[in-house]
Amino acid sequence: MFHNADFYYFSPAGGTKETGEIFCAGVSEHVEAVNLGSRDQEIKQPQGELAVIAVPVYGGRIPSVAAKKLEKLEGKGTRAVTLVVYGTRAYEDALLELNHIVEQREFQVTGSAALVARHSIVPEVGAGRPDGQDREEILEFARKVLKKAEEHPEGSVKVPGNYPYKKEMTVAAAPISLDSCSRCGKCSSVCPTGAVRLEQGVTVTELKSCILCMACVYNCPERARVLPPSMQEAMEQKLGPLKSVRREPEYFL
Repeated sequence: MFHNADFYYFSPAGGTKETGEIFCAGVSEHVEAVNLGSRDQEIKQPQGELAVIAVPVYGGRIPSVAAKKLEKLEGKGTRAVTLVVYGTRAYEDALLELNHIVEQREFQVTGSAALVARHSIVPEVGAGRPDGQDREEILEFARKVLKKAEEHPEGSVKVPGNYPYKKEMTVAAAPISLDSCSRCGKCSSVCPTGAVRLEQGVTVTELKSCILCMACVYNCPERARVLPPSMQEAMEQKLGPLKSVRREPEYFL
């Protein structure tokens, strides 16, 4: 086991953090967590022997707001494990993009994985993931990472993906507030891009800044944040066939 690891995560809906924590528990005695989605938390440089970096997949890419924060890190040869977490559809160029950023920051990528969690917009897709089988496989991956680290092999980890990357996802509509909204401001405080704010007692969402991460929806204490009904219906129709599909995690060493 590593003695100390730094866990960098971007997890507006919770699935990426949960999945990454399983891996961290299997690889290090002590873990320092850094929330890349917090507008208030300063980016901390890695202090441990290992950096675990976990981000969700949005339309086959990693969130640009997370990428910008990762670009502030200084690896200085520190070992890293990269994880992308997706809601069953596909991870496309996301893992390759993440590895490129991490390697450019002079981390030594020891292992990578594409893991599955429930979909943030249609939670019936990937429902219950990560589950018991996922946990066992992730912990086995952790053991393999530890073994590789003990044997000290070097060299880049090859992962799927294409460069130039696919175009970033276009956000056609942002979540809205229902009449039951209490204007508590929680949605504004958790929004990683500052797209949600209160103006004269009204909750306003700036579409051009919204990345459809669903943080405001998952963190609303009144359950008063939802997608516009037409958009939710369209997503249900698009992703509905995946409700019965089980994607298996993929691991790269």
